Amino acid sequence: MLDSKTGAGFVLLAAIANASFALPMKWMPRWSWENIWSVWSVCSLLVFPFLAAFYTVPALSVGYHEVAAPIIARVVFYGFAWGIAQVLFGLSVERIGMALTFSIVLGSSAAIGTLLPFIRLHSELLFTAAGGFILAGVFFVACGMVLCALAGFRRENEARATPDPQRSGPFRTGLIIASVSGLCASFMNIGISFAAPLLEMAAKHGTKPYWSLNAVWLPLLVGGAVPNLAYCVYLFIKRRSLADFAQSGTSSYWLFCVLMSVLWFGSSLTYGLASYYLGSLGPIVGWPVFMSLIVICASVLGWISGEWRTSTRRPLQLHVAGIAMLVLALFLLSRVNA
Repeated sequence: MLDSKTGAGFVLLAAIANASFALPMKWMPRWSWENIWSVWSVCSLLVFPFLAAFYTVPALSVGYHEVAAPIIARVVFYGFAWGIAQVLFGLSVERIGMALTFSIVLGSSAAIGTLLPFIRLHSELLFTAAGGFILAGVFFVACGMVLCALAGFRRENEARATPDPQRSGPFRTGLIIASVSGLCASFMNIGISFAAPLLEMAAKHGTKPYWSLNAVWLPLLVGGAVPNLAYCVYLFIKRRSLADFAQSGTSSYWLFCVLMSVLWFGSSLTYGLASYYLGSLGPIVGWPVFMSLIVICASVLGWISGEWRTSTRRPLQLHVAGIAMLVLALFLLSRVNA
């Protein structure tokens, strides 16, 4: 069913949920990052995907046995690569800051995660009007992300009263890590785009068309859980932070982690609905729109929370220009007729 307005609405809802899912982390000061992230990983990448697939895909285990093992293994591998991106994202934030990491990773993911499936699956549209809108949209997504990254970089430099020349090495390393993270992050949409046998299996067993992607989320996110949980275990051992789970006054933290998981996996489910309503080019058009809207929504939340209150005019101008580029990209991508 092709309904671009409904699809666009679902993409917007997915972006809002994704941009805000990490907010509860601010309410858990007594837990280390790995405590929060391990609970989030178990809920978001294992429990919720299983429940969603179990309740929406009839004869789930039988269906997976009908799909060739190499196909499922490939989807799991794509998820594993995306999981590595999650780990590298955190390492990059420590070196170059949240704003710059966010823009580099999402910009790379939007470009690569769109262009590879588009060229591989829809090469016949490359030199058509639809192809032109897609390529132009991806170009302006990249430009918008770069401007947002520069704005964040300048804002963070202003926040430091004096520049630290010893930071140049870790900063370069952070840029490399963020770039690799962006490459790996694109594998989530690549995994969705190349999972047709799983979608066909779900349809064969009577799955509602708009829930078919749940058959893909399960192996994809199980693969993503492996590096995330492995890194958490490494930090538990290194920092001896496993005992943080037993700290007094932290019983509510478990609910906050579940809330994070509901927001994040809810955004994934909603993105799946959007891909269905956007038609045959759903993953191609939806992914850059999704990434752009996440940055826009995160920026709005940042403005509301006062992140830019102490910034000078120049970084704010760059940031607004970047958002304008992303809005232009959304307009161009909305012109694609699937």
